Amino acid sequence: MSSYIPTRLREQIEQADCGQCGYCQTQEANSGIPLSFEHILPRSKGGGTIFENVCLACRSCNEFKSASTDGIDSLTEKKVALFNPRLYVWANHFSWSEDGTKVEGITATGRVAVVVLRMNHVAIVVARRRWVSSGWHPPV
Repeated sequence: MSSYIPTRLREQIEQADCGQCGYCQTQEANSGIPLSFEHILPRSKGGGTIFENVCLACRSCNEFKSASTDGIDSLTEKKVALFNPRLYVWANHFSWSEDGTKVEGITATGRVAVVVLRMNHVAIVVARRRWVSSGWHPPV
C-alpha cells in the first residue's frame, strides 16, 4: 500500500539510514532494486508516517514483513516483537556470517526478524555473495 511521505521526511530518513535497509542492512547498490519507505508499525495497526516509525527497507524485507509486528522465537518459543530499526542498535541483535552473505540473529529479537523478514532469502544472499566477491564488506 502506498502512502504519501513528505519530501522533508523522506530526506531525513534517507540520511539517517545511509542508503541501506534498516532491517538487513542491504544497500540499493547490492540488490539493484530501489529501497522503499517502510512503516515499522504498519499504518493498518495505527502506525503514523513520522520519522520514528518509518525506515528504508529493501524490497525483500518490506514484502515479507508486510503487517507483521512480532513472531515466535525458535529457541525460547516465546512471542517477541520484531526488530525496530529506530529503537534498537543493529549490531546488538545481528551479526554477519563468516563469509558476509547471511544475517544471523544473536538475540530473540534478531532471530525472529531473520525468520519473519526472510533476511537470508536466496535472491538477497546471491546479491550479497556477488558484492562480497567484488570487495564489498557488510555494513555494521
